[in-house]
Amino acid sequence: MRVDGRLAALLVAVLVAAPLAWAALPPDLARQLERMPEALRQQVLQRQARLDAMTPDARAALHARRVAWDALPLEARARLREHWLAWQALPPGQQQALREATRAFAALPAERQQALRQEFAKLSPDEQRGWLLGPRVGAHWLQLQPLMMQVPAGERAKLLAVLVSMEEAQLRDLAILAHRTPPQARAALRRDLLETTPANRGAWLQLRLEH
Repeated sequence: MRVDGRLAALLVAVLVAAPLAWAALPPDLARQLERMPEALRQQVLQRQARLDAMTPDARAALHARRVAWDALPLEARARLREHWLAWQALPPGQQQALREATRAFAALPAERQQALRQEFAKLSPDEQRGWLLGPRVGAHWLQLQPLMMQVPAGERAKLLAVLVSMEEAQLRDLAILAHRTPPQARAALRRDLLETTPANRGAWLQLRLEH
């Protein structure tokens, strides 16, 4: 698999960021389990079950990760947490593609890896953050960004989820529309995008491009 600078950007920005270290259930949390919503309760229990199944060596390694995490500055923790949550939000197919890219990246000579990391560092902060949304959205983020300006807080997460779910050709068409659409008409474009079903999204984009 070929690894170019943009894919390396995503590898550096997302995959290098480790998830939060697990810890044993605090006593207070254990006492609150019965009062938790069922979905959250099951999540906590599954997390504890994985901890219980760990070997002593795995637990020791986990503890070392937790100590390293606690030693990080708050800004670094926030950045890593953001990266991990972005990874969790990616569809399974894109996660698998990135795992394959990670292996390809690791097989490159050290000099090539460093060159790709430097290429990523030269991207603007906005473009770096765009790669957190996956390889498809990241490749078009600069063109899509006008569509994200002044998005209401309650709409942003839903809009990002739609972008992540879209196919490459659809994102390319939407990027063209975002560039064409004047600022005063962007809210209407976002609303129509959110209201269009996935099955009709390709046809809707084509119709908008023709007008």
